[in-house]
Amino acid sequence: QVQLVESGGGLVQAGGSLRLSCAASGSIFSINAMGWYRQAPGKQRELVAAITSGGSTNYADSVKGRFTISRDNAKNTVYLQMNSLKPEDTAVYYCIEITSSSSTWGQGTQVTVSS
Repeated sequence: QVQLVESGGGLVQAGGSLRLSCAASGSIFSINAMGWYRQAPGKQRELVAAITSGGSTNYADSVKGRFTISRDNAKNTVYLQMNSLKPEDTAVYYCIEITSSSSTWGQGTQVTVSS
């Protein structure tokens, strides 16, 4: 059974940085695409960043140039480095692992950016 465990969320001032981690178990991590979504109160869940098994990345326009997604296949872990954080980045951040037949979500980690 695939499990994803996120960590690294917290409270930070605007302009600060956080790094989120998502550790996967129970899957062949290296062959799967990974992504980060976020959901703010009263809003729909939205894609923040994604990375393929080959390392290709894509980002939401709102985070381009500030956030970086990366993966360490040896550690079965995907990261989201978030710099120059803004209050509008406040949300619960979810990790997702995508296979050819299914997807698995993590439990989410809260990121709060104060102004």
